[in-house]
Amino acid sequence: MKTVTVTEVPQGAQLIDVREPDEYTEVRAAGAVNLPLSDFAAQAGTINPDEDIYVICRSGGRSAQAAEYLEQARGWDNVINVEGGTIAWVESDLPHERG
Repeated sequence: MKTVTVTEVPQGAQLIDVREPDEYTEVRAAGAVNLPLSDFAAQAGTINPDEDIYVICRSGGRSAQAAEYLEQARGWDNVINVEGGTIAWVESDLPHERG
C-alpha cells in the first residue's frame, strides 16, 4: 500500500475520510468526503476509481484498513493512505473545516 504524509496530498485530491460522522463533523480536511469505515464496503462504489484515492482517518490506522480493502476487494492500485491522519493534517495547519 502506498503511503504519503499530509503535506504530500495534492490540492483538490479525492480525499476519503473513513472516521465516524461525529468525528468528521468535529474537524476534517477541507474537501474530504465522509465514508465511515463501519459502512465502508457498502459505500465504496461511490468512489471514483479513475482518480487517485487518498484515504484519511484520525491517525492512519482505519484509513490503512480501508485502503487495504480497496486494493484487495476492488483491485484498485491507485489507493494511498494518508499517514498521521486528521491529527497531522490539523497540526500541519492545512485547510480544514469544523461543524
